[in-house]
Amino acid sequence: MSADVAAGPLPALAALFAELSMLAIGGANALVPEMQRRVAAQGWMGPSEFAALFALAQAAPGPNMLVVTLVGWRAAGWSGAAVATGAFIVPSGILTYAVSRLWHRFREARWRRVVQTGLTPVTVGLVMAAGVLLCQAAATDAGTLLVSLATAVLMLATRLHPLWLLAAGGALGAAGLL
Repeated sequence: MSADVAAGPLPALAALFAELSMLAIGGANALVPEMQRRVAAQGWMGPSEFAALFALAQAAPGPNMLVVTLVGWRAAGWSGAAVATGAFIVPSGILTYAVSRLWHRFREARWRRVVQTGLTPVTVGLVMAAGVLLCQAAATDAGTLLVSLATAVLMLATRLHPLWLLAAGGALGAAGLL
Protein backbone atom coordinates (compact mmCIF):
# COMPACT_ATOMS: atom_id res chain seq x y z
CA MET A 1 0.00 0.00 0.00
CA SER A 2 1.45 3.39 -0.96
CA ALA A 3 1.85 6.23 1.51
CA ASP A 4 -0.76 8.29 -0.39
CA VAL A 5 -3.39 5.58 0.00
CA ALA A 6 -2.54 4.97 3.66
CA ALA A 7 -2.78 8.68 4.46
CA GLY A 8 -6.11 9.03 2.65
CA PRO A 9 -7.02 11.68 0.11
CA LEU A 10 -6.32 14.76 2.27
CA PRO A 11 -2.58 15.09 1.47
CA ALA A 12 -3.31 14.51 -2.22
CA LEU A 13 -6.08 17.13 -2.15
CA ALA A 14 -3.77 19.62 -0.42
CA ALA A 15 -0.95 19.03 -2.90
CA LEU A 16 -3.21 19.18 -5.96
CA PHE A 17 -5.03 22.37 -5.03
CA ALA A 18 -1.93 24.14 -3.69
CA GLU A 19 -0.27 23.48 -7.05
CA LEU A 20 -3.32 24.56 -9.05
CA SER A 21 -3.62 27.63 -6.85
CA MET A 22 -0.29 28.89 -8.11
CA LEU A 23 -1.42 28.46 -11.72
CA ALA A 24 -4.81 30.17 -11.35
CA ILE A 25 -4.24 33.04 -13.77
CA GLY A 26 -7.76 34.19 -14.51
CA GLY A 27 -9.31 32.35 -11.58
CA ALA A 28 -10.42 28.79 -10.95
CA ASN A 29 -12.40 28.57 -14.20
CA ALA A 30 -9.20 28.84 -16.22
CA LEU A 31 -7.97 25.67 -14.50
CA VAL A 32 -11.04 23.52 -15.10
CA PRO A 33 -9.49 21.30 -17.81
CA GLU A 34 -6.43 20.49 -15.71
CA MET A 35 -8.51 20.17 -12.54
CA GLN A 36 -10.89 17.72 -14.23
CA ARG A 37 -8.00 15.69 -15.66
CA ARG A 38 -6.19 15.46 -12.33
CA VAL A 39 -9.36 14.68 -10.34
CA ALA A 40 -10.17 11.85 -12.77
CA ALA A 41 -6.57 10.55 -12.55
CA GLN A 42 -6.95 10.37 -8.76
CA GLY A 43 -10.14 8.37 -9.23
CA TRP A 44 -12.22 10.82 -7.21
CA MET A 45 -14.85 11.25 -9.97
CA GLY A 46 -15.42 10.94 -13.68
CA PRO A 47 -15.94 13.71 -16.26
CA SER A 48 -19.75 13.70 -16.01
CA GLU A 49 -19.79 14.05 -12.24
CA PHE A 50 -17.12 16.77 -12.43
CA ALA A 51 -19.22 18.66 -15.00
CA ALA A 52 -22.27 18.37 -12.75
CA LEU A 53 -20.35 19.69 -9.74
CA PHE A 54 -18.93 22.51 -11.83
CA ALA A 55 -22.44 23.46 -12.98
CA LEU A 56 -23.66 23.39 -9.38
CA ALA A 57 -20.76 25.60 -8.29
CA GLN A 58 -21.47 28.10 -11.06
CA ALA A 59 -25.19 28.22 -10.28
CA ALA A 60 -24.58 28.84 -6.58
CA PRO A 61 -23.94 32.36 -5.36
CA GLY A 62 -20.41 33.10 -4.29
CA PRO A 63 -16.93 32.94 -5.77
CA ASN A 64 -16.26 30.98 -8.95
CA MET A 65 -13.86 28.68 -7.12
CA LEU A 66 -16.62 26.79 -5.31
CA VAL A 67 -15.93 23.80 -7.55
CA VAL A 68 -12.71 23.30 -5.56
CA THR A 69 -14.72 22.94 -2.35
CA LEU A 70 -17.16 20.53 -4.01
CA VAL A 71 -14.33 18.36 -5.37
CA GLY A 72 -12.76 18.22 -1.91
CA TRP A 73 -16.12 17.34 -0.36
CA ARG A 74 -16.70 14.58 -2.93
CA ALA A 75 -13.21 13.15 -2.40
CA ALA A 76 -13.09 13.25 1.42
CA GLY A 77 -16.24 14.77 2.94
CA TRP A 78 -16.20 17.94 5.01
CA SER A 79 -12.52 17.68 5.89
CA GLY A 80 -11.73 17.31 2.18
CA ALA A 81 -13.79 20.41 1.42
CA ALA A 82 -11.87 22.40 4.03
CA VAL A 83 -8.45 21.12 2.92
CA ALA A 84 -9.09 21.69 -0.80
CA THR A 85 -10.48 25.18 -0.21
CA GLY A 86 -7.63 26.19 2.09
CA ALA A 87 -5.00 24.74 -0.22
CA PHE A 88 -6.47 26.65 -3.16
CA ILE A 89 -6.86 29.99 -1.37
CA VAL A 90 -3.79 30.33 0.88
CA PRO A 91 -0.84 29.93 -1.56
CA SER A 92 -2.31 32.16 -4.26
CA GLY A 93 -3.46 34.65 -1.62
CA ILE A 94 0.09 35.00 -0.31
CA LEU A 95 1.48 35.30 -3.84
CA THR A 96 -1.18 37.84 -4.80
CA TYR A 97 -0.35 39.98 -1.78
CA ALA A 98 3.36 39.96 -2.58
CA VAL A 99 2.94 40.58 -6.30
CA SER A 100 0.29 43.28 -5.87
CA ARG A 101 2.75 45.40 -3.93
CA LEU A 102 5.24 45.18 -6.82
CA TRP A 103 2.48 45.59 -9.40
CA HIS A 104 1.40 48.84 -7.77
CA ARG A 105 4.99 50.04 -7.40
CA PHE A 106 5.56 49.65 -11.16
CA ARG A 107 2.11 50.83 -12.26
CA GLU A 108 3.57 53.20 -14.88
CA ALA A 109 6.19 50.80 -16.24
CA ARG A 110 5.85 49.81 -19.89
CA TRP A 111 6.60 46.13 -19.15
CA ARG A 112 3.60 45.99 -16.80
CA ARG A 113 1.20 46.96 -19.59
CA VAL A 114 2.84 44.43 -21.91
CA VAL A 115 2.46 41.63 -19.34
CA GLN A 116 -1.14 42.58 -18.60
CA THR A 117 -2.02 42.72 -22.30
CA GLY A 118 -0.34 39.35 -22.90
CA LEU A 119 -2.16 37.62 -20.05
CA THR A 120 -5.60 38.60 -21.34
CA PRO A 121 -5.69 36.21 -24.34
CA VAL A 122 -4.08 33.47 -22.24
CA THR A 123 -6.89 33.75 -19.69
CA VAL A 124 -9.58 33.83 -22.38
CA GLY A 125 -8.07 30.77 -24.05
CA LEU A 126 -7.94 28.84 -20.78
CA VAL A 127 -11.56 29.67 -19.98
CA MET A 128 -12.63 28.65 -23.51
CA ALA A 129 -10.74 25.35 -23.10
CA ALA A 130 -12.66 24.79 -19.87
CA GLY A 131 -15.92 25.36 -21.74
CA VAL A 132 -14.99 22.83 -24.42
CA LEU A 133 -14.02 20.23 -21.83
CA LEU A 134 -17.25 20.68 -19.87
CA CYS A 135 -19.30 20.57 -23.06
CA GLN A 136 -17.68 17.26 -23.99
CA ALA A 137 -18.59 15.82 -20.59
CA ALA A 138 -22.14 17.21 -20.53
CA ALA A 139 -23.14 16.62 -24.15
CA THR A 140 -24.10 12.96 -23.89
CA ASP A 141 -26.47 12.90 -26.89
CA ALA A 142 -27.56 15.02 -29.85
CA GLY A 143 -30.03 17.08 -27.78
CA THR A 144 -27.59 18.08 -25.07
CA LEU A 145 -24.90 18.78 -27.69
CA LEU A 146 -27.31 21.07 -29.56
CA VAL A 147 -28.23 22.92 -26.35
CA SER A 148 -24.54 23.28 -25.44
CA LEU A 149 -23.64 24.66 -28.87
CA ALA A 150 -26.63 27.02 -28.92
CA THR A 151 -25.72 28.28 -25.46
CA ALA A 152 -22.11 28.89 -26.49
CA VAL A 153 -23.21 30.80 -29.60
CA LEU A 154 -25.70 32.91 -27.63
CA MET A 155 -23.09 33.67 -24.95
CA LEU A 156 -20.58 34.83 -27.55
CA ALA A 157 -22.99 36.67 -29.84
CA THR A 158 -25.39 38.39 -27.42
CA ARG A 159 -25.45 40.08 -24.06
CA LEU A 160 -28.00 37.67 -22.57
CA HIS A 161 -27.44 37.04 -18.90
CA PRO A 162 -26.15 33.48 -18.34
CA LEU A 163 -28.94 32.79 -15.85
CA TRP A 164 -31.52 33.12 -18.64
CA LEU A 165 -29.66 30.48 -20.62
CA LEU A 166 -29.38 28.27 -17.55
CA ALA A 167 -33.12 28.67 -16.94
CA ALA A 168 -33.88 27.77 -20.58
CA GLY A 169 -31.73 24.63 -20.35
CA GLY A 170 -33.41 23.69 -17.08
CA ALA A 171 -36.85 24.20 -18.61
CA LEU A 172 -35.95 21.98 -21.58
CA GLY A 173 -34.72 19.30 -19.20
CA ALA A 174 -37.80 19.57 -16.97
CA ALA A 175 -40.05 19.30 -20.00
CA GLY A 176 -38.33 16.06 -20.94
CA LEU A 177 -36.90 17.46 -24.16
CA LEU A 178 -33.33 16.56 -23.22
